[in-house]
Amino acid sequence: MSLQHHNARPCLMRAWHQHESQLAHWLQAQTHDEPLAQDLLHEVFIRAMHQDKRFCNIANTKAWLFRVARNLLIDLSRKHVPSPTSALDDIEQEEADDTTVDSLANCLPRVLKELNPADSELLIACDIQGMTQQQFAIRHGLSLPAVKSRLLRARKKLRQQLTVSCQVRLDENKKVCCFTPRD
Repeated sequence: MSLQHHNARPCLMRAWHQHESQLAHWLQAQTHDEPLAQDLLHEVFIRAMHQDKRFCNIANTKAWLFRVARNLLIDLSRKHVPSPTSALDDIEQEEADDTTVDSLANCLPRVLKELNPADSELLIACDIQGMTQQQFAIRHGLSLPAVKSRLLRARKKLRQQLTVSCQVRLDENKKVCCFTPRD
């Protein structure tokens, strides 16, 4: 962005710097998902940028930013609401999936031990124990992008190892359909 273009919206940048941190914390509390919260935060900023000079005419910029964030959350939740006609089918499928996944859980500890310790530790901390990627990064002296990258690679290795060690197979919907437990 050129400096001249940037100077066209000093009111936006001032409001953003004042409220970004609070908005980020609020989104994190609402979603319990750091990457999703960051995506939504970026979307709020983009929508503010689209207001261009009109943003400077907004009386309460904090309220406007939070309203946009709330609307994005509402839109997101609407996308995830199942249709009533498929609810019974979904429940039956989930029960079948749960049985398969519960059985597969017996294979997981063994496979985690087969991964290198750094990958295993990251997967256990973030995906099993629920530590945020940001918390893991701080605790281990890493940058957030480094943790995100390492977690993606570790998940890929875990998937490959599950496929090999437990002979996991996916159905046409990319859900676990069957596997061979290993003693």
